[in-house]
Amino acid sequence: MKKIILDNDIPVILKNNKNTPRHALCFYFKIEEPESKAGLYTILNRLFLQGTKNRSSEKLAQELDENAIDCYSEMKHDFVRFKLQCLNEDFEKGLEILSDIILNSTFDEFDKEVIKLKGEIQAELDEPKSKAMDGFYKNVYENHPYGHTYTKILEDIDYITKDQVIDAYKKLITNSSKVISVVGDFDEENVKSLLKKYFSSIHNTDTKSNIPYANLKETKLIKIEKEDASQAQIIQGWHVPTIFDKDYPAIMVMNTMLGSSGLSSRLFLELRDKKGLAYVVRSSYEVYDKAALFNVYIATEPKNIKTSLEGFKIELDKIKNIPVSSEELENAKNNLIGKRQFFMETNLQQASMIAFYEDKGLGCDYEEKLINLIKSVTIEDVQRVANLCIKDPYVLTVLAPKEYLAQI
Repeated sequence: MKKIILDNDIPVILKNNKNTPRHALCFYFKIEEPESKAGLYTILNRLFLQGTKNRSSEKLAQELDENAIDCYSEMKHDFVRFKLQCLNEDFEKGLEILSDIILNSTFDEFDKEVIKLKGEIQAELDEPKSKAMDGFYKNVYENHPYGHTYTKILEDIDYITKDQVIDAYKKLITNSSKVISVVGDFDEENVKSLLKKYFSSIHNTDTKSNIPYANLKETKLIKIEKEDASQAQIIQGWHVPTIFDKDYPAIMVMNTMLGSSGLSSRLFLELRDKKGLAYVVRSSYEVYDKAALFNVYIATEPKNIKTSLEGFKIELDKIKNIPVSSEELENAKNNLIGKRQFFMETNLQQASMIAFYEDKGLGCDYEEKLINLIKSVTIEDVQRVANLCIKDPYVLTVLAPKEYLAQI
């Protein structure tokens, strides 16, 4: 793996995987400014593949399909990411199309995409889990861009104009830090030449993010009535240290033990297998630049809300107060490391991850460092971060028919 800097100051991470048939490229644009209205960046992202000055949306889709090129954009809280994957011999063709999308999108389908997005959101919010998660994130990130959920987007979307989207696009292209990664079987000089040919007009800018750090000041109980819900949706979450913190590996291990390792996790074994409370129960650890969340989730029969909350409390108190065994710790580490290694199998997955770390300022080789940090997590570390993370304040969101919400 090698890092180079192009003449336009954009860092490029090159990873040469010999004898692989497909090139993969990721192009990260960091979001430095909070969106003025909820959904602004979402609409911007949706419009990138809806036609350019040189290609209609139909021609673009046809050209990608005929050449077996995967090319798309993704919008996350902290960045917009373009992904390209194609056969080695079609790499220049893929780059030409990607540069056309990034530099020449017309945004002419604005009105159509707004209507489509509103319809998709309304349909999504009919689903109990989506509605509950919306209520959770809106409150755990209240008055913060990370809390721009579906319901917030519906409140603002009719006030977003095409000119505002174009302005946000221009700022993203001209005034943001950027990272490119390329993984595949390639000639380095050829890749550098092609990147210069197609992206020399895009310059890296080392700007300071104006997105504030998120804060949770008080515990909140959010009750959401949904009379036709056959299952209660329960989410409880805490603000915790993010990826830049020294405790990041230990929190990952704790999360693996509690609920992200599937059949072997504590929440699954205790609340599903032994108590029969649910089919779906898990925990998750989500990290962003300006905040991170640890949360637990269960979908259960409405009559089991109180029992499920008690089950959460018992398992969370256990990991805070009773040291885990050496065997459980090693199993959790192996589970976590194994999943990460599986995730890094393809060129596209590797390109995405190394650019993600470089974008975060952790260095493109952070994954190797992280594996070693995970291996060094101790029993004491797990108990310490459990007490650090699982404490007031928190947000508890419960969706259920009205008659069952009274038991909370």
